[in-house]
Amino acid sequence: MHLIKSLLILLLLSFPAVAQDSNAQPTGTIEVEDSAQKDAAIAVRIRDILSELEGYDDVTVTVSSGIVSLRGTALDSEAITRLGELVSRLDGVVTIENQVVETTDVVERLNPAIERFKTRIQQAIAFIPLALVALAVFALIVFAGFALARRKRLWDRLAPNAFIADIFRQIIRVATIIAAIVVALDIVGATALLSTILGAAGIIGLAIGFAVRDTVENFIASILLSMRQPFRPNDLIEIGGDVGKVIRLTSRATILLSLDGNHIRIPNATVFKSRIINYTRNKSRRFTFDQTVDANKGLTEQRRVILDTLKALPFVLETPSPNVWIESADKEKATLRISVWVDQRETDVSLARGEAIRKTREALLAAAKKPASSAKRTTEKESIENVGSEEAAELERMIETERGETEAGDLLNREALEE
Repeated sequence: MHLIKSLLILLLLSFPAVAQDSNAQPTGTIEVEDSAQKDAAIAVRIRDILSELEGYDDVTVTVSSGIVSLRGTALDSEAITRLGELVSRLDGVVTIENQVVETTDVVERLNPAIERFKTRIQQAIAFIPLALVALAVFALIVFAGFALARRKRLWDRLAPNAFIADIFRQIIRVATIIAAIVVALDIVGATALLSTILGAAGIIGLAIGFAVRDTVENFIASILLSMRQPFRPNDLIEIGGDVGKVIRLTSRATILLSLDGNHIRIPNATVFKSRIINYTRNKSRRFTFDQTVDANKGLTEQRRVILDTLKALPFVLETPSPNVWIESADKEKATLRISVWVDQRETDVSLARGEAIRKTREALLAAAKKPASSAKRTTEKESIENVGSEEAAELERMIETERGETEAGDLLNREALEE
């Protein structure tokens, strides 16, 4: 109850303010002489003006000593305000007593709305032919753009891979739709609406961009990686400590097959920002190992024994040749660092390293018991274990099988130029 009373009080207090705003008063100089003829002329002039305007049929006008009294009803407060402003512009008007109020007749209040509704229907009917032309032009432009985007051979020839080609096609479709909307709105004369729509779309796009920033970053990284092609299928690479053979590059992640047979999925944004080691790009690969020897038994001779042993191994490359150097030494022991180069496409690096360590150790033990020439002959006669890349070939077979099952989503191209 108190709330209703408060609202009524506020409503009543607002009426004087409205009346004050609607009572526009003249600001000219008031003449000293009073003329009844002039008052009559002012009244006639006001009545003639109101007779030409809609909504003032119930307004009566009286003028006395330049004071204009207006009584009756009008459609709304805006009409009352315009009436006061109109009368104040007449010459000779001293002041205005505007007692016109808003009409409460339902029919009079609805008639303008009905007239406006009829006018809008007529305008809409007259607008239909132009709208049909704009719609036809819109459909024609969209059809032409989509037909261009469907030309698969063209975009596959221009793009480095299917992923980029699909992005080109999507860009053509979006650009075509935007161009069609601009032309259609220009035909109907509503280009201002396009600016509003584009402004709202820009704000919404900016907000969405911040919300899915990681997804957008990953998508851009996928595009750049597919263009740069830093590795190929079956390449043995290392990304952020993860080592494996490349299965495929998708629009979201790079998929590796670890040497243990496990799948490793790395987001492309991480791949793009990480240090990538490609072990397959160069067919020659070096491995090193340390060998502890007796420092008092001739380091030069022991170094020669190691080099002769490694050079005799069939999987060791002649160029670059094996090398041995002293890494550290004390009174009793010395540590020799040994480096060996192999062709990793034909040799398993891990098996080759293990076999090189075994043969080096056996040669040093034999040299410690026999003369150097006898040790050399013994080394040449001993059998050498198979260090072929059968395991790597099996991994490659697994990768090729999996790539054949889902090759459509792969962004890597074997024929692309190397980075």
